[in-house]
This record gives sequence, structure tokens and C-alpha cells, in this order.
Amino acid sequence: MATEIKLPRLGQGMESGTIVKWLKSEGDMVEKGEPLYELDTDKVTQEVEADASGILLKIAVVEGEVEVGRTIAVIGEQGEKVETETEQPSGNGDSAVEEAVQRPVRDSGPGEGVRGNREVPPTSADNGGRIKASPLARRIARERGIDLASVAGTGPDGRVVAEDVERTAASGAPVQLTAPSVPTEGVEVRQFSSMRKTIARRLTEAWQAPVFQLSLTVDMGRALELRERLVERHGDGVKPTINDLLTKVCAAALMRHREVNALYRGDAVELYPSANIGIAVAVPNGLVVPVIPGVERKSIAEIAAARAAIVERARAGKLQQADLDGGTFTISNLGMYGIEHFIAVLNPPQAAILAVGSIEDRVVAVEGEPAVRPRMELTLTCDHRAVDGATGAEFLRDVKALLEEPGLAL
Repeated sequence: MATEIKLPRLGQGMESGTIVKWLKSEGDMVEKGEPLYELDTDKVTQEVEADASGILLKIAVVEGEVEVGRTIAVIGEQGEKVETETEQPSGNGDSAVEEAVQRPVRDSGPGEGVRGNREVPPTSADNGGRIKASPLARRIARERGIDLASVAGTGPDGRVVAEDVERTAASGAPVQLTAPSVPTEGVEVRQFSSMRKTIARRLTEAWQAPVFQLSLTVDMGRALELRERLVERHGDGVKPTINDLLTKVCAAALMRHREVNALYRGDAVELYPSANIGIAVAVPNGLVVPVIPGVERKSIAEIAAARAAIVERARAGKLQQADLDGGTFTISNLGMYGIEHFIAVLNPPQAAILAVGSIEDRVVAVEGEPAVRPRMELTLTCDHRAVDGATGAEFLRDVKALLEEPGLAL
């Protein structure tokens, strides 16, 4: 009996994904657990495995944005017949798959959007006045208070997609799509990837949060000594870094101040019992934040091994959705670039993020005498809706104390 392959929900909050390419063709034999297609979500591009064995009888969606739960392929026995067009789920919710309505091609008149020589159909639906839009587009419009009727859709049959809503939000007015002007000589135009669009959207959301920053300077003398001893003892394995020690210290401080180890959910704050710390990693397409779970239970050697593994996967483009989910706090370190101080942008819905600068030798007063000491600046950004100033200050004070006496965190 034929099995319909539906788009899975790979992470919390995922409502749609974009099929990039199929790794099998119609008529090919497929084994359960074998990579079947590449899917681009708002966080990562990954291979998705087949959940059934048999012949790939039909690919219902060759490429493009697809809602979670929609049938994208059919696997069955050799010679088994399937309908030319696979029936899609239906319903009244935002995640329901809208029926495609075929409209005759007509000349574009005044006020009708066009892109190049391709007509962009209007967004009004023929289905009882319901506007055709992807679930992600509906959610973004709902969050930003945008009327979908004012958005010109560029998807199939005028369907509104997430990019259309983002464009409307950026312009502050209904989109009027016109043929793009020819760039001047020497100008390079780079279209946003799905990851870059997500970064832009999430940073815009973060900028709207009422945040505050707290900064202090840490004496890193003892931390550097401990790191050297750890490297000597570790042998040929992954060598621990200052960032690994900092991750361990932050986990210890988060367990003392759970209000910082939290997610803001609009009308509630979720306090987590485990420190699942995200490490910001620069990749060719932008920035990703893979997560090391349960850091408070790990040794520095275990943290170093976990960090090395996720950074390698991130830079190789092999992160899975599971690598990115579940974070409760984020560390962003630009010290390796010589940056002494910066402010990191919040990573919603997390309540706080720590920015880490470089370690610099500075002349400071020690017991009334000038001395050269290795110093590092830390800046904590907090969502004031979830974290009060005193709470953030106490957390950062403990991070400083543990870095200056790191044995207390081990």
C-alpha cells in the first residue's frame, strides 16, 4: 500500500520549510532511513530521511516552500498507481493547505504588481474571501500587526509568503512590486539566503525588545593558568579554550540565577533547570547558534569536545535541527578578532546573551601599586521584561567571581 510522505515538523515553532532538491528521482528504490531530500528551514539546511521503504512513485512538490504536514511524495510498490495530483490536507487553521486556484493569464493593468515580465497575481483568494498565505507569513503578519490584504503575494497564484510580509514591514506600506532597475556598473547584488532572511527577521524582533546592558572587567590571570594546566593534562584530545571555561562558569552562575536561564513567552517567563548554552558561530552564510545541552553536568573536557563537534558541523553546513533547538542562554565571543568590547543582540526568546571581548594586558592598580594584568570585558544584554537589573548584575558578578577563582566552578 502506498505511503504518503509528508513534510515533518523538525523543530518547535516550525510551520513550513523549503525543499531545495530531491536526492532520489521518481522510480528509484528508497530504503527507510535513507536521505531523501534537502530541506531548508528558517535555521538550517539538512537532509531529511525517508520514513518508508519502496519505490518513489511520485514527487508531489519538486521544490519551494511547503507547509508542515503537506504531502510531498508517495512511496509504494512497483507498478502501484497514484493520482496525478496528490490530495493535500485541508482545514480552517493557519496550517491548512490552501487549494490552488487557477486564474487565466491577463494583461497587467494599473496598480497590478509585476516582477520583470512575470505577472504577480493579486493576493485576494477565491475561497470565500480567505487570503492565500503560508503559515509562516500569517504568523509574521500577526506578530507585526500587518493586514495580509495589504500585502502583494509573489507565491503561486498570488499566495503571500514570508518574504512578502517582511518586505511590507520594512517599507511601512503595502508593497507595490515593479520591475527591478538595472544595477549600475560594478555593483554586486547578493540575494538573501533563507538563513540571511531569518537572521534579518529575528534581529528585527530582538531590536524591538526593551533591553538593557551591564558590563564589567574580569582579571583573567587565574583562568589563563587553569587553562594551561588543562591543556597539559588533556594530551592529544581537543584542547580546552578560555571559551570552554567561560561556558562552564556561565552554567554554574545560571544555576544560581535561574531568572537569567529563561525564555520570554509574551505573557509568561519559562525558567529552566538545566543550562543549555548556545555558542554563536560565524559561517559563510551568516550566523548560527548551536547548543550544548546540560552544560552544568559536563566537565570542561566534555564541553570542549562538544564545542569542537558542533562548530565543525556548523562550518561544514551539516548541522541538524536538533543542534539548534533548546537553547536557554547564548555566549557570543569576538575576542579572537581583537574586539575588546561590544554589545550582542538578544537571541529571542532567550532572556539574556553574553558578549565576550579579547583578553588584553593592561596596567592596573594592585594593592596600590601599578601592575600589568590580563583583563577581559564582559557585557550582558538582558530582556527587561524577564530580567530585572539587580538580577542581571548579580549573575554577572558571579561570572566574574568564578572566572577570577575558577576552581569554585569545578
